[in-house]
Amino acid sequence: MVPDSAMSDTTELEAAAFRRLLQHLNVERSDVQNIDLMILAGFCRNCLSDWYREAAEAAGQPMSKDEARERVYGMPFAEWKAKFQQEATPEQLAAFAQAQRRHG
Repeated sequence: MVPDSAMSDTTELEAAAFRRLLQHLNVERSDVQNIDLMILAGFCRNCLSDWYREAAEAAGQPMSKDEARERVYGMPFAEWKAKFQQEATPEQLAAFAQAQRRHG
């Protein structure tokens, strides 16, 4: 059995790593498009926000999709989309379709 203090330390480390991931995706690499993340990694910022919302709800904290996205994007999704999201190219869409078949 893991002592409570070790669990707390682990949770704090995981939270810090998650915050660092969000900073990397949203500040340092806002140029990386969600579709490219989906093609290469099988997840994107929207997936992270869905997982965040699911975790909140599992902990008894109801959260809307918009609230979760704002937590992950660091701003309202519509604002982030207007600032950073580009239209997907035909090549990206084709690669995404192929990745979807691979990832099932």
